[in-house]
Amino acid sequence: MEATEVRLKKGEAIDRALRRLKKKLDKEGTLKELRNRRHFEKPSEKKRRAQRQGKRH
Repeated sequence: MEATEVRLKKGEAIDRALRRLKKKLDKEGTLKELRNRRHFEKPSEKKRRAQRQGKRH
């Protein structure tokens, strides 16, 4: 897994750089994956969740 990196531009506020980092992480799906891995999910629960998500889209 490659580290996500955001470089601070000259004169840029830290909160703006953090916002860019969060957008980048969201685009890569890193935060969503982290939330999903926070707790163990049984294979049957994974299958049930995948079926529900398939019906939505």
